Amino acid sequence: MVGYDPEAKCVSTVEAAAAGSASGLVTRVLISPLDVLKIRFQLQIEQLSSRNPTAKYHGILQAVQRIFREEGLGAFWKGHVPAQFLSVGYGAVQFMAFESLTELVHNVTSYSARGSFVHLVCGGLAACTATVAVQPVDTLRTRFAAQGEPKIYPNLRHAIVTMYQTEGPRTFYRGLTPTLIAIFPYAGLQFFFYNILQQFSEWVIPAEGKKGGNIKNLVCGSCAGIISKTLTYPLDVVKKRLQVGGFEHGRAAFGQVRTYRGFLDCMRQIMREEGSGGFFKGLSPSLLKAALSTGLVFFWYELFCSLLC
Repeated sequence: MVGYDPEAKCVSTVEAAAAGSASGLVTRVLISPLDVLKIRFQLQIEQLSSRNPTAKYHGILQAVQRIFREEGLGAFWKGHVPAQFLSVGYGAVQFMAFESLTELVHNVTSYSARGSFVHLVCGGLAACTATVAVQPVDTLRTRFAAQGEPKIYPNLRHAIVTMYQTEGPRTFYRGLTPTLIAIFPYAGLQFFFYNILQQFSEWVIPAEGKKGGNIKNLVCGSCAGIISKTLTYPLDVVKKRLQVGGFEHGRAAFGQVRTYRGFLDCMRQIMREEGSGGFFKGLSPSLLKAALSTGLVFFWYELFCSLLC
């Protein structure tokens, strides 16, 4: 169902956008706590280890306990409103663009719209389109998830007005360069591996035994998410560091803060101060999130598409 298939009844562009939006909305509610953990880990300068007394967070369980104790249960859904705008908008644009691009490839080229390489390229381009559309919301989501108590931004309107007045309109696109650099291979590889795993499962599982199609979609999506996230994770760390630039006062309670002049400067500082391991801070919750989010996104998208058909 994912991607244009000339031999099957396909969803329209509007239906793809609707299914993508609904898929993003449901998935976001379920994976928000892991997203908050991942962002907190990525932004911590100190080593993620219990042997480092200055580090606020040491691991997943310790971080969960500390956030719950200091900020309450609601902290795991900090920034949930902008995150939902992000998920709904991103899901709509991404799947709408992906379906349109794969159909375009089928109509104007000799390549098969069901080919894995076509899904790699179209998936990357669709994600870039969606990223540009929702980047301001992603920056807001990161700021909300990163702030501690007392809050710098009490609500979404206050955050938008304050950031615009104090930092200018360009602040909403902080981290766009590493985001685009990272999102093309990340999303492309998601669609690429999902397509390969789906084809592999169809080869392994005989036609008469395909009753568990929804579970298969979930498993294939989860595996695709883990592989693609691991390969592109360092760029996600750089993006998050750049997105909280100018927000150092809101990060003071979490430990050391740094100011980065840009993409390359951020990479140099991380390598110099934190080593190569600094690029993989928060990988554990990120892989959990990638497995759940990618699996659930494809699962819900395929399910909603089948309902629409």
